[in-house]
Amino acid sequence: MKNHQLPPGSFGIPVLGETPSFLFDRDFTKKRYRQYGPIFKTHLLGRPTVVMVGPEALEFVLSSQMENFSWREGWPDNFKTLLGESLFLQDGEEHRKNRRLMMPALHGPALANYVSTMEDITRSYLQKWQKKQEFAWFPEFKQLTFDIASQLLLGTRPGPECIRFSKLFAAITNGLFAINPLPLPFTTFSKAIAARNQILEHLTQVVRERQQNPTKDALSLLVQAQDEEGNRMSEKELIAQALLLLFAGHETTTSMLTWLCVELARHPEVLEKAREEQLQLASKGDLDLEQLGKMPYLEQVLWEVERLHQPVGGGFRGVIKDFEFKGYHVSAGWRLLYSIVTTHSLKEIYLEPERFDPERFSPQRQEHKKYPFSLVGFGGGPRICIGIAFAKMEMKIVAAHLLRNYHWEILPNQSLETVFFPSNRPKDGLRVRFQPR
Repeated sequence: MKNHQLPPGSFGIPVLGETPSFLFDRDFTKKRYRQYGPIFKTHLLGRPTVVMVGPEALEFVLSSQMENFSWREGWPDNFKTLLGESLFLQDGEEHRKNRRLMMPALHGPALANYVSTMEDITRSYLQKWQKKQEFAWFPEFKQLTFDIASQLLLGTRPGPECIRFSKLFAAITNGLFAINPLPLPFTTFSKAIAARNQILEHLTQVVRERQQNPTKDALSLLVQAQDEEGNRMSEKELIAQALLLLFAGHETTTSMLTWLCVELARHPEVLEKAREEQLQLASKGDLDLEQLGKMPYLEQVLWEVERLHQPVGGGFRGVIKDFEFKGYHVSAGWRLLYSIVTTHSLKEIYLEPERFDPERFSPQRQEHKKYPFSLVGFGGGPRICIGIAFAKMEMKIVAAHLLRNYHWEILPNQSLETVFFPSNRPKDGLRVRFQPR
């Protein structure tokens, strides 16, 4: 390593570093990228941190040099406490083994079995919304996606239990970025821990039931999954993975569905084109797995929602081996943050990046294909989100029903400003008037 030159940047003020700006200035990374380029130093959440931006930097972190980085060492302690020993925070061989065991529950034939349940639950919500007529959509989507996740992944029946657990998960989400991570009574973090404990108690019971009597849900597939040596997951591992599946299985989808409905309402020409595609498909028969594979324009719209409203703004890693990038040296022990939000808004990749324009993903333009790792709302490389196929199928099913049968408009006097923490959503939750077409 020639000169051990640190990346440019500032460590901010003593103790806090630049954490307040990071949490409250939505352009934190964009401003520094303009000033310093694709790698810069800062001090966040108690540690010296290097931030990396752009497709080349993301390929370096997520794929070509991923062995320099650890998930477990990167994410703030709140995540470790609340999301436990799940796939999300595992590294190396342990992660590879568990990912292989979990893949079949979220891909291929298993997905085909999930279509009718996703549709049934979606239909029941559409009927409920039709009766309500006016409501805030973000909390409704949250309940819908949680119902889908808990029924398909855990086999829970809908009802009061589901609603209670959805609220407990909301408490966990709020605790992930709680500034005060001390388990003092009545703090956001202590409420999150109490919620996690109640959920773990319930999951323990469900895991034991599935071990006795497996059903068709993802958890039953996990209970029965074996590696090459015939090893299965322990009860403790199953509970941790179930917690992760439920958490990741509804939080991000809620965010993308909400923004999808915002953008379709804001762009009538996009809505019409997406609706036309759906009505043509509907004229040939009911929605099924084959139809879900024939929605190129809806896919473009969802990619653009992922680009402009990525559910997660970036990811943390712990640097476990010294590395060099663009002539700068970073030592083991630092934290690394890679920025999805800034990468998705680079003019070098995307024409007029602030504009909502699904045509940028059309076969003629394919702006995301110029450089690998330009569109990474679900991550990328060997650790791309394990639930990506599940999430995309669910979003397509909900969107197809909305476009085929319903009309909605955004109610006046509300703020649709983006709130990033704890999850990306419009500030006032997207209040709409909803009616059949």
